[in-house]
Amino acid sequence: MMKLSIIIPSYNGKLLLEKNLPPVIESLEYLKNSTEIIVVDDASLDGTSDWLTKSYPKIKIVKNQHNLRFGQSCNQGVNAASGELVVLLNNDVSPHRDFLVSLLKHFFDPEVFAVGCREINQSGGKEIIGGRGVSDFRRGLMIHWRPEDQNSPQSSWVSAGSAAYRRNIWLELGGMDKLFRPAYEEDRDLCWQALKSGYKVIFESKSVVTHYHETTNIMSFGRIAISLYSLKNQLLFVWKNVSSLRLMMNHFLWLPYHLIFSTIRSQGVFLVAFFLALLQLPEALKSRIQAEKKWIKSDEQILALANK
Repeated sequence: MMKLSIIIPSYNGKLLLEKNLPPVIESLEYLKNSTEIIVVDDASLDGTSDWLTKSYPKIKIVKNQHNLRFGQSCNQGVNAASGELVVLLNNDVSPHRDFLVSLLKHFFDPEVFAVGCREINQSGGKEIIGGRGVSDFRRGLMIHWRPEDQNSPQSSWVSAGSAAYRRNIWLELGGMDKLFRPAYEEDRDLCWQALKSGYKVIFESKSVVTHYHETTNIMSFGRIAISLYSLKNQLLFVWKNVSSLRLMMNHFLWLPYHLIFSTIRSQGVFLVAFFLALLQLPEALKSRIQAEKKWIKSDEQILALANK
């Protein structure tokens, strides 16, 4: 059996870990695999590392001296892992006891890179089922959403908050690209790279976790900054990943529309996001040059596959 590493990035999440680590540990009782748990403490100020050392001495801790944000913390956890498979969980995710059983069986297929969980999202007293994500190219941009069908195994991307990955492919693809700092699009970009390189991304509806959404970027960034980073990274996603001439022409034809009307609707945020993305254009092109060496599938093939 393949060795498994569970990785939990955490920033000031001691209270969340107190609540959600026990069900993580309990889920491992169902496995015969050799397992380890790694918590990446992203320069927390709440005593996370000291508490973990005292309460869970068997858990491996990777401690950042500076806050590097989610994507780079995930990379550090994967780099430190000894498992052939890695499972990423947010610190506000509570897995159901048998979630790993149906999740891990897909990795008997050597072409599978990532398998995502069904998320029962608890937010504001509402329960929303998610986990399966699809994508489409509309008005010159790649958009992503949670489809109504949350049972099909076909998926464009899986959320890094609750998914399993094959570690050697993660490392081959370069992990989560710091191009998308400080947040947004990095897990979708990684899945897109895997699909374009010929690997499989799957959604497993029988692998269930509850996501309480008790941590949020709103507290760290604010709503305007969230919109700004999201729009900036939408642009960078296209500039790095889209190789179809038809789609790129569509992107540039729609760009004046967005620079005028999307800027007006967003009260100037889109224009600022565009210039921030433009500053990162050389970095995006460098990432693209590295990534395209592995591409064997077209954008149209991927969009058709995941949206069946």
